[in-house]
Order: sequence, then structure tokens, then C-alpha cells
Amino acid sequence: MLHLADAPITLYGVAISKVERLMNLVIALLSTRQFLTAERIRDSVAGYEESASDEAFSRMFERDKNELRDLGIPLEIGPVSRYSSVEGYRINRDAYELPDIDLTSGEAAAVAVAVQLWESPELAAAAEGGLLKLRAAGIHVEPDAGVSAVPAVPARTRGSEPVLGKLLAAIDAGRSVKFKHRQSHGDPVERDVQPWGVVTHGGRWYLVGHDNMRDDRRVFRISRIDEDIVEYGPANAVHKPEDLDLRSVVGEVTAQSPISGSATVWVAEGRGQEIRRLGPVMEDRVLGGRPGSIVEVPVRSRDWLARLITGLGADALVLAPEDLRDNVIARLKSVLERTEVSA
Repeated sequence: MLHLADAPITLYGVAISKVERLMNLVIALLSTRQFLTAERIRDSVAGYEESASDEAFSRMFERDKNELRDLGIPLEIGPVSRYSSVEGYRINRDAYELPDIDLTSGEAAAVAVAVQLWESPELAAAAEGGLLKLRAAGIHVEPDAGVSAVPAVPARTRGSEPVLGKLLAAIDAGRSVKFKHRQSHGDPVERDVQPWGVVTHGGRWYLVGHDNMRDDRRVFRISRIDEDIVEYGPANAVHKPEDLDLRSVVGEVTAQSPISGSATVWVAEGRGQEIRRLGPVMEDRVLGGRPGSIVEVPVRSRDWLARLITGLGADALVLAPEDLRDNVIARLKSVLERTEVSA
């Protein structure tokens, strides 16, 4: 299900093949002024070729037509030509188009995220491929109905598209997955997860599911998941808990911790841009013969801040508080002890 409310977008429990088939059908019926016969639709619209028989196709097509009508899509029936009594189908584009819509800033942001998802290379290519197949089948496609070239969505927003596709397929099939998840530091860790859904929050994609190895609920940033995903287990064995709001789960995990104080950190001139972005520069000061700046940094996570400062080595120095300085010194000593120094 695709939610466009409250800015984040959630995809979970999606019958992907059905959604794609209906989308392909809408694209086909919107992209031509001709009435298309059921046979032409079966041959040219992706999703119907798997029908085992004429009867199976007829049942599927009837369900899809009813679903489009239930969605308010103006499906028209008419003769395929003036010399034929054979009926065909198309969508009345004038009736399908929406009037001008006024959106709030939040609603506009939600729609923008949805548009970016559709404009990703995978989906844009799929839509373009569908139109090319229609043209190859001899169906006239309106020039302005094609999919225009659009820039790809930044990877930070979209996440890895192959990973996203594999995860959505596993969620649709109700099967578990195994993958390697890269930590913010250290080597990738093997994960065994029952995937419940995919959520966007703060411009990033997250997978929510049950970690089998830890026997607990977990949230994984998709951009850190390796593409080598293994789907396993019986179909329809994994189900999202009925009363679980995936967006709330991600929101809780990604919410910033409250500020618990501040730290005074010296950073060398031209260095430590990560620190400088966190707080205001209070003054310029020379330490150990090196020019630099004193930055007042708000503290939300002492552990995270200590790791950040440790990574800057001699380019950063904690002046206060004392416990944070001791934490950084201990980390630097640990690194030194594990480092071989050649004579």
C-alpha cells in the first residue's frame, strides 16, 4: 500500500504484479486515441501474458476493468473502427485529467517524493518500455503521452534501486531475506530478516522487519544493504503485524535525541568541517602553534560525538566537558595500541 499522507511514504504488503499490471493497462489506454481490443491488450500490455488460458485472461481483465472503474477512472467502450463491430477500450483523457489542485506545503512534499520514486531509472525505463511495446504492436501512441527523460533521484533519497526492488519482491512474496548490512563503522554484518515493509523518512529509505538472529524488531537503512540479497523460505510465511505502524517505528528509531548539553571543541584551521557544521564558532585560537577555531557543539549522543572527534585525530581537541575529553583520549590510546609503528 502506498501512503502519501504525513510526508513519509510507506510501501508494505504490496501486490506488486497486480499494481504493475494495472499501471501498464492505464498507460496503454491513456496513450492512444484508438479503442483497443481485449486481444490487443493481452498481447501488448505487460502482466497479461502469464494468463494460462483465454478464460483466465477474461477473468483477470474483467476484474481489472472493474477495479479501474471503482477507482473512478473513465473507461470507455467503443468500436475499434467505423467498419467493425468489435468493441475495444480506452480511457477518456479529458475526463481523466484533474482540475487545478491547491496543496499545502506538506501535501506538496509528499507528492514530490512519490514523483521522485516514479521518476527513478528503473520505473521510468519500465514505463518507456511499455510504450515502445505498444508502438511495436502497431498501436498509435500520442506524442505527449510518452515518458519524458528525467534526472535520476539522488541515491541518498532513493536508496539502491536493485536492493529496493528485491526487498519489495520479498515483501510481496511473504518470504525472509538474508543480506549484508554495512555499519556506520566496521565490517558489514550478515542479517537474516523477515521483511515487513519499506518506509521513507527524512529523505532516506528504510527496511523494517524482524531480525531472526537477534529475535527482535529492527530498522535498516537501505543504502547500507548490499545488493546480494538472498530470498528464502516458503511464500506467504512472513506477515506484518496487524497493529504495527511502520512509519512510527522508523520515526522512533531515527528521531534525534534531545540535547543533553554542549561541548567545547577546538578544530584546526581548514579541518573538522563536520564539527564546524554542528555549532557556532565562538572564537579563533592558536593551540600548539596551529591556528584554529573554538566551536560550541550541542551534545545529543556523547558516543557518536566522541567517535567523530576521535576520527579527526590531531585536528580536533575537546576542551570541555572533561568526561568527553577522557572518552576521546581513551579511544585514541586504543587505536595507538592496535597500530603497528615501524622504526
